[in-house]
Amino acid sequence: MQMDLMASAIAAAAAVFAGISKGGFGSGAAFASAAILAIVLEPAQALGIMLPLLMLIDVSTLRPYWKKWNWPDARILILGALPGVVLGGWLYQSVDADILRVLIGGIAVVFVLWQVGMRLGVISAPKRSLPIWGGAIAGVVTGFTSFVSHAGGPPAAVYLLSRKLGKTPYQATTVLIFWAINLFKFVLYGFLGIFTYQTLLADIVLAPFALLGAWIGVRLHYKVSDRVFFGLTYVLLILTGTKLIWDGVT
Repeated sequence: MQMDLMASAIAAAAAVFAGISKGGFGSGAAFASAAILAIVLEPAQALGIMLPLLMLIDVSTLRPYWKKWNWPDARILILGALPGVVLGGWLYQSVDADILRVLIGGIAVVFVLWQVGMRLGVISAPKRSLPIWGGAIAGVVTGFTSFVSHAGGPPAAVYLLSRKLGKTPYQATTVLIFWAINLFKFVLYGFLGIFTYQTLLADIVLAPFALLGAWIGVRLHYKVSDRVFFGLTYVLLILTGTKLIWDGVT
């Protein structure tokens, strides 16, 4: 893996963006960083670089929510996510880089459409609590999309929103779920050879940028509205997602 000046600058910006998203606006849009990196690097390299950075940021968000989560709901999604992550690993071994680009780009575009649909009221949270089997299905989808693009938020949110959790239990449960899923992904990424000496070096260089982003995010949380931040993020995801799909099919 060789990163020229332009790729290095984009990687640093992606790390800062991930930190800002997780530090100030929740983790829902942090996966955009992997999509950004996948434009200038091979998809596997982008995923391998971003996972340790996302885990580093997660460490700072886990402690404040310790034991404030809803364990029964978290357990269902975590257990469901395990086969989803394995499915993602199988797909990774079975397809080439272009298919991964299309998947990452497609998930980015669908994520934006889902979020816009939620805001416009076209898509609404389930009015009744989903059953356990619904949580298991949501967990599988969460694990799969998390493996291939670090974008497991929407399917997990569908189940958790149906459970009518309070704000703090909802956030704490989300933090716990993705902390656990990322640990499992880390093991599988290592087994599949996604982590390399080069990705480790890149993570060492980019770690300060991720932490800087988290610091900035905490401060922007009180100064920038969610609407402005996510509006800009959606534009970014549409552009990067469309570019990845185009690169994958041409």
